[in-house]
Amino acid sequence: MKIIVASGNPVKINASRNTFEKVFKNEKMKFQGIAVASQVSDQPMSDEETFQGAINRARNAQKAIPDAEYWIGLEGGLQPKGEELEAFAWIVILSQTKMGKARTSTFFLPHEVAHLVNEGVELGKANDIIFSQNNSKQKGGAVGILTHGQLGRTEYYEQAVLLALIPFVNSQLY
Repeated sequence: MKIIVASGNPVKINASRNTFEKVFKNEKMKFQGIAVASQVSDQPMSDEETFQGAINRARNAQKAIPDAEYWIGLEGGLQPKGEELEAFAWIVILSQTKMGKARTSTFFLPHEVAHLVNEGVELGKANDIIFSQNNSKQKGGAVGILTHGQLGRTEYYEQAVLLALIPFVNSQLY
């Protein structure tokens, strides 16, 4: 089974691999990450834009490498809620005939981070600045930093990847 993850980020590739290996235990799998355009802002700032970015990534990966069984788009985004910024990600999984989709749980960013993001700084860079990190988005991300390592970005994405697989493991219902 060939699975294409629409990202070069090891966090997104590992979240996909870990989940697929749990769900499809008896399958032989090959994972490949590929950098493709999301066709949305570098820092999506709404639920709709983030969802569209995940769809676009999955579809662009499918166009780039059409001979796979699954293509996975993972897109992190933010949504203003009053004076705060809610953080989450959308996961979209495509096959030749189906689409699975799910959103992660959400959390709110600290005011200092939100302030930088509102000034146009991408979330990963804002985290690096505020928390004196380097390339945090390819490690634990904001969720890892804010939970003191109790929940890393990989694990954070895994649940949503699993939920996006529901139509594929219940094909008679979808």
